[in-house]
Amino acid sequence: MNIPYLTLILFLPVAGAIVVALLPKPEQKTIRSVALVFTLLSFFLSIGVFLGFDRSSAAGTMQFEEKLSWLPAIGSAYHLGVDGISLVMMILTTLIGVLTILVSWKVTSRPREYFIWLLVLETSILGVFTSVDLIMFFIFWEVELVPMYFLISIWGTGRKEYSALKYVIYTITGSALMLAGILTLYFSVGTMDMAVIAQTDLSKATTIIPLAGIFVLLLIGFAIKLPVFPLHTWLPDAHTDAPTAVSVVLAGVLLKMGGYGMIRFNVGFFPSVAEDAAPILMALAVVNVLYGAAITLRQTDLKRLIAYSSVSHMGLVLLGVFALTPVSLTGATLQMFNHGVVTGLLFAMVGLVYDKTHNRNLGKLGGLARQMPIVVVVFSIAGLASLGLPGTSGFAAEFLVFVGSFTSTTVTSARVLTLLSAFGIVLTAGYILWMLQRVFYGPPKEEYNRVPDADRVEMLCIFSFVAVIGLIGIYPAILTNVIQVGTRSLTVLVGAP
Repeated sequence: MNIPYLTLILFLPVAGAIVVALLPKPEQKTIRSVALVFTLLSFFLSIGVFLGFDRSSAAGTMQFEEKLSWLPAIGSAYHLGVDGISLVMMILTTLIGVLTILVSWKVTSRPREYFIWLLVLETSILGVFTSVDLIMFFIFWEVELVPMYFLISIWGTGRKEYSALKYVIYTITGSALMLAGILTLYFSVGTMDMAVIAQTDLSKATTIIPLAGIFVLLLIGFAIKLPVFPLHTWLPDAHTDAPTAVSVVLAGVLLKMGGYGMIRFNVGFFPSVAEDAAPILMALAVVNVLYGAAITLRQTDLKRLIAYSSVSHMGLVLLGVFALTPVSLTGATLQMFNHGVVTGLLFAMVGLVYDKTHNRNLGKLGGLARQMPIVVVVFSIAGLASLGLPGTSGFAAEFLVFVGSFTSTTVTSARVLTLLSAFGIVLTAGYILWMLQRVFYGPPKEEYNRVPDADRVEMLCIFSFVAVIGLIGIYPAILTNVIQVGTRSLTVLVGAP
């Protein structure tokens, strides 16, 4: 009997949403417990798939495949599968899914609807990473917009309606261009199967528009989600006004959809075009890294500071992807996982500080280390991982990106661009240490004398993040051995050494 593991992983969160919706007059405790159980089941199953993944399989081979005829008229099928890249993203999504439930443990405003949308959001993201069919991929990509809009506009703060609408407008614009690219690709090759397209030499296919045109249409959609400068302006607003759990999801996995799309589509389908575009995109990556870090130094709102730091760190993903070497692509994927965990933890810590002090202004915070020893230690660990301290996941990911990019033969200026990007670490150290000093050190302030430290549920959540950061930092091969199975076929296609 073949157990449909991926289908179970994909739809368990939405099944939990249905159960929560059908509960008769449930209490908050019941709602969050049901949500936690279903996300835990999905996470444990994803760990089972991870343990059962064949690391010696042929490059480009999808594993745990499930395929059923769906729209035969256009050759579209219900087709799920994972390779080394999508498997790591699936693990990240289910892990973040569990932790966002814990982050939301104290939500009291309309908890039924809140947890329903949170569970639907997890399923939509999982669908993006596990779909092997173009139509399925696009459907899940679009479904994600609905829960995100409601979660920000209803449970957010500040200009929440504005930020939610801005997020939707940006993403819809990118999606429209992406759909045009997907349809053009389909009419050119006659299949919706992503695995088949990846093995097809598109340079010999009769395309409606040049391959470079399809490449750009897809790239813009993914660049908005990553985000790439100057298409990044939706991100700080969405992060600042979103509830804490949504910021964790946004930083943890939503941005990774853009990086994953670039690897799967732009590099996997159009290797020759990717080579031609690599110099421009690597230069944009440098802008992302340095501009994001520089503008982070100017922030006075704690949450907005972490939001802008995401722009900088996701620039390293762009750098690694378009350096087009085996090491850089592995590093870019590991950086997506690392950023998801580290920045997810940073947003969780910002949420803790705000919930207990009701303040995010760096000018009004200070001296909290005395009242919040656990929070300051975990916040410091997350900050040090963000700047790439050896022994943390941040160091492993950034080191692979820099080594892989520096040795790239695709771009003649790769060494210069890599060294410029590496300077971002200096700026990161500056704003992380400055932030920690402003929030936790200095003279204690009387108004925060009775601020409590993290409670048991909060400690369970934040220590889980710390454990993952330490595990990947000490033994990155636990993920890189899997990632390389997925990147192997891509690096063969682009002719990397």
